[in-house]
Amino acid sequence: MAKDKIMYVCEECGQESAKWVGKCPACGRWNTMKEFRVAGSTPKGAAKLSTISYQLSTQNKAMPLGDIKADAEVRLDMGDQELNRVLGGGLVKGSLVLLGGEPGIGKSTLILQTVLRLQDKKILYVSGEESARQIKLRADRLSEASHLAPLTSHLLILCETSLEAIYEHIEAEQPDIVVIDSIQTISTESVESSPGSLSQIRECAASLLKYAKSGGPSIILIGHITKEGTLAGPKVLEHIVDCVLQFEGDQHYMYRILRSQKNRFGSTSELGIYEMLQSGLRQVSNPSELLLTEGREGLSGIAICSAIEGVRPLLIETQALVSTAAYGTPQRSATGFDTRRLGMLLAVLEKRVGFKLAQKDVFLNIAGGLRVTDPAMDLSVIAAVLSSNVDAAIDSDTCMCGEVGLSGEIRPVARLEQRIAEAEKLGFRRMLVPAQGLKGIDQKRLKLELIPVRRVAEAVRALFG
Repeated sequence: MAKDKIMYVCEECGQESAKWVGKCPACGRWNTMKEFRVAGSTPKGAAKLSTISYQLSTQNKAMPLGDIKADAEVRLDMGDQELNRVLGGGLVKGSLVLLGGEPGIGKSTLILQTVLRLQDKKILYVSGEESARQIKLRADRLSEASHLAPLTSHLLILCETSLEAIYEHIEAEQPDIVVIDSIQTISTESVESSPGSLSQIRECAASLLKYAKSGGPSIILIGHITKEGTLAGPKVLEHIVDCVLQFEGDQHYMYRILRSQKNRFGSTSELGIYEMLQSGLRQVSNPSELLLTEGREGLSGIAICSAIEGVRPLLIETQALVSTAAYGTPQRSATGFDTRRLGMLLAVLEKRVGFKLAQKDVFLNIAGGLRVTDPAMDLSVIAAVLSSNVDAAIDSDTCMCGEVGLSGEIRPVARLEQRIAEAEKLGFRRMLVPAQGLKGIDQKRLKLELIPVRRVAEAVRALFG
């Protein structure tokens, strides 16, 4: 019998190494190399797994690019506009999708309430964590809250952790969609390690991918990660699956955001927004109205930005508080915004505009629990900080967008027309925009006034006089 081979795989980026190293040579992270055992002989169950899981043709040959047929992918309508948008128009038949997120964020709830709507499809829900009774109680609650028809036989529940047994049930039932909750609990006999280990997760995911590509059903995997990303599996899975969806949000807030980090069948710039209620997750078709605080007139330290998250325009409320440093050392704190970016903007304010904030505490918060990376937020951050510093409120019917450079200039932003249309739809009357981005925009047809600004000083004069 051949001996087992030991490999070391980085749990952050999937880099392989023949020996253990403290620092990953690919991503540069420390102490992320985990042992991965490759069986040298055929273990018990390996032959059974290969015959049940997939039957790939051995007659593969090279083909000219022009002879390859590229028909449109067959997609399944998931009955959820937000999920369909993030997937690129629906779930592609024969694809492998990974839904990741922190424990308790609502991944199982999202998938379960989605498959409950697909009563014209046969679905196999494999649970390795919960019992069938627990899933039934949750399904009854979601069905009653969503006013769905009584539960029918289209949804099959299987409590199993063996990959070989799961394949047997798939061959017997022939479902359209298979949901595995979660991939960390599934194990195969071809790998001699405990469930949840890097070896088990990688082998199971690779086997499921080959099975789906050989004419099998669409498969949705649910994976758990922690805030520190220390749990092995999801980062390695990203290199195997077709689509990686990230379900994120603060558990203390009601909003959840579904992002696409990788998608072989669509764009990764789409974004889905949900509201977590007691009855389940509700789709948010117009998040701008929910993210804006009512009755903000006369309050200082608040600025509204027309931002783009994915391809969706959102009006986001930026809140700032500037106060005298209580203990001599000023604090810089940001929630939902990059702290280093905040420090750069404060340096621009002091150097280019002349506001002395070195001895003051600055606290920044993006309302609603969102985390925004759009560079167009720079102008609203500066406006909110100055508003709090001078204790002067910004008009409630004024919004803005613009990227701030190190020399204090306002740089143009992408998709300005979409940002203007979103602000106009919600009734804003004035909007500060970069002067260089107004080319090609017909201002006569707009109902709001566009105020072009080239530098931060011009924006300050337009806001505070």
